[in-house]
Amino acid sequence: MTAAHEERTPSKAAALRVLVISHGHPTLSLGGAEVASYNLHQGLKALPGTQSFFLARVGDGYPRHGQSALMGVDDADDELLFHADDYDPFLVSNRNTGDLHRDLRRFVRTLRPDVVHFHHFIGFGLETLYTVRDALPDATILVTFHEFLSICHHHGQMVKAGGHKLCEAATPIACNGCFPEISPASFLRRRQFIKSMLGLADGYISPSRFLADRYVAWGLPADKMTVIENGLNVSEQAAQRSVAAGGRRNRFAFFGQMTPYKGVDVLLDAVQRVPESIWGEDATLTIHGGNLERQPEAFRSRISELLEAAGSRVRFAGSYQNKDMPSLIRQTDWVMMPSVWWENSPVIIQEAFFHGRPVICSGIGGMAEKVRDKVDGLHARPASPEDLADRMAEALRDPGLWQRLRTGIRPPKTHLESAGEHVALYREVLDGGLASRPGALKQSA
Repeated sequence: MTAAHEERTPSKAAALRVLVISHGHPTLSLGGAEVASYNLHQGLKALPGTQSFFLARVGDGYPRHGQSALMGVDDADDELLFHADDYDPFLVSNRNTGDLHRDLRRFVRTLRPDVVHFHHFIGFGLETLYTVRDALPDATILVTFHEFLSICHHHGQMVKAGGHKLCEAATPIACNGCFPEISPASFLRRRQFIKSMLGLADGYISPSRFLADRYVAWGLPADKMTVIENGLNVSEQAAQRSVAAGGRRNRFAFFGQMTPYKGVDVLLDAVQRVPESIWGEDATLTIHGGNLERQPEAFRSRISELLEAAGSRVRFAGSYQNKDMPSLIRQTDWVMMPSVWWENSPVIIQEAFFHGRPVICSGIGGMAEKVRDKVDGLHARPASPEDLADRMAEALRDPGLWQRLRTGIRPPKTHLESAGEHVALYREVLDGGLASRPGALKQSA
């Protein structure tokens, strides 16, 4: 062990100082990655011997307070906001390197964390990793991936542009097929730039094995990749919906963002395909979804047409807050997740399982990994309203299926359990453990 390594490795008695960096604060931007990063921060704070600080990016729509890009958070002395709005989505790059060099560099050098954990870099730009490495050459830097943004320019979804066809691997030629206006040479430069920036990190974390395998196949070293599931920070468990003797478990619900990739259009199409003799007069699908107004006009029109065609079978309830989930899911039997992209580790699956609700999802990617077909949920073919309708019909026809699947549900990992696994990884990296790993991906317990 080098002298420099000994100097930066905290002793077992010293508090481990961690800076968690997220692309958004959940009070301002309620997405899965924002919630996961903040849950980790809260879990780390609750563990003995660990100090955690949270830095979240804000941009357009949030006023900058002064000359500094750094801003405080009300009633939280361990949380800060960083204003960054000059972002290049193609290169995942921050054009305003002046703020990074002046404000972020000063901040991390003052804080001097042992570990800087990036839970995302959208909006921040990959130059943020370079700034941290330059300011703290001996600190440990880790990156958690949430989707395929580094690999795929199409919103990180690995779905072919112009439809729902899944993409198996990103190459400069294949990416040019989705974006003819961008040359293969440009995609090659993009890949080289992103890999060089990610190479500054000491290790990588994925909440699913599927996503981890994709990044390793893309070229990240397997011995630096660890799978750790995000933790859920929920205390109130919703009771089962009361059903009269002989009644059916016939309440379906969708929770999430109303984007084309979440498959809401597939779900609304599927509902109409369930025969009336099976659906009956009392079955319902409730859509709890937000941000529809931000979607392309063609998609909004498609959703409007499908809602009208579905009639009384569907109720559109609009957006919701996380705190509302226990009361909303109390009236739900089946949680629907018909995403047409691979997904990674959707928080809605964890929430559904915490509340004891089986999930009907697309049988691909992280969904197929988290939901076990006919054990704690059902799989449907992605982007197939016909097959999804068959799965919903199966749920309505079999009176004992819901309870059998509910019995098979495993409790999701808590934010404290996940934080504990992260601390173990932090210590392993600080102790030089990754250097002695075999060239194989590690999965946490």
